[in-house]
Amino acid sequence: VQLQASGGGLVQAGESLRLSCAASGIVIGVTTTKWFRQSPGKQREVVAWITPDGVTKYEDFVKGRFDISRDNAKNTVFLQMNKLKPEDTAVYSCNSRLWHGSRVTDYWGQGTLVTVSS
Repeated sequence: VQLQASGGGLVQAGESLRLSCAASGIVIGVTTTKWFRQSPGKQREVVAWITPDGVTKYEDFVKGRFDISRDNAKNTVFLQMNKLKPEDTAVYSCNSRLWHGSRVTDYWGQGTLVTVSS
């Protein structure tokens, strides 16, 4: 199983980026997939997630600016990030959680760096 996160880069404040979390070896549509981020000196924090039913949730600091979506045909979860702010600068990573009855398996992708300049 592999999750491949990509799409990071350097942008100016107010611009947009789209991150991708492409899965192989697992059907991402049956997992709850979350985007996390970690800034230097800070703890990792959840940004947004999408459930197998397609329910989406966002942390308050990205509501109205970020949009998480899933393309089952591409086995990929996306994070569209609009109106980026310097405080959005972080390494973004994706996690997919698969439930087997009461057991849970977590899969992690490597991070992709997002840098927002003011």
